[in-house]
Amino acid sequence: MDIEAVKKILPHRAPMLLIDEVEMDGAVSVASYTVKGDEFFLRGHFPDNPVVPGVILCEMMAQSACLLINGETDFTPYLTGMDKIRVKKTARPGDKIIFKTELLKAKGIFRFIKGEGVINGEICVSGELSFALIKNKK
Repeated sequence: MDIEAVKKILPHRAPMLLIDEVEMDGAVSVASYTVKGDEFFLRGHFPDNPVVPGVILCEMMAQSACLLINGETDFTPYLTGMDKIRVKKTARPGDKIIFKTELLKAKGIFRFIKGEGVINGEICVSGELSFALIKNKK
């Protein structure tokens, strides 16, 4: 699915929409983002050595995870927790990051998801995320 289809699922918009495309395979989401080099978070992190902040990598992974729970259309998934997060490799302009996320468990309004981001076959970020599905206001 392309960016226009992603926008129908995710409430994020520029500059916080950090997914370029996604493929769904049952309980697994495979999304990607190519670091362009002009992103807001690179201007100060670091001007002469641009590196995607780890927390932004987590946000990218979380957006990929939200695509897994898109069938719950009357709800917005809010990130409630991050566990076992590891940032193992830097992401820089020109890198294409592939995020694979998988639903581990659903319990009431909560969803628990495992994810990882990979650059050129190497894990750059991994961890577990939790979300609460909050009913949309009409």
